[in-house]
Amino acid sequence: MRSVIKKTALLGIAVFLLMQLYQPARNIDYGPVTPLHFSKTFSAPAKVQTILQNSCFDCHSHSTNYPWYSYVQPVRLFLDSHISEGKENLNFSEYGTYSKRKQRSKLDRMIKQIQSDEMPLDSYTIIHKNARLTKESKAVLLNWMEKKSDSISANN
Repeated sequence: MRSVIKKTALLGIAVFLLMQLYQPARNIDYGPVTPLHFSKTFSAPAKVQTILQNSCFDCHSHSTNYPWYSYVQPVRLFLDSHISEGKENLNFSEYGTYSKRKQRSKLDRMIKQIQSDEMPLDSYTIIHKNARLTKESKAVLLNWMEKKSDSISANN
């Protein structure tokens, strides 16, 4: 019985080590920010940019700041899954490709999710303390987003 447990443990360790060889391409865009990026579509104030960078861009843009543990599989697969899903729902790097109607809709959805504390995700802010939205940063972000949403409505 002990030899079966030992063999199973060794096999498990071997599989874990082999998994580490799989390191897919990272979600990092080394080029300059394109005119399609959210920050170029709406010239946001520096404070808003910083909040978005810290709380949103890792999962919702082409530029993820990967932590050290992203080199460990299967953690990396889990992270990539979250990033892929996040970019499917909202991609700040491609925001300028959205129609004005979709831009407003995305802004309104962001506002609702921030107000209800759905975003940023708790699973993200547990480890990334600087991504947590304080009352002040929430107010700054929501105020700016509401004004932008209203300006899109007024122009359509």
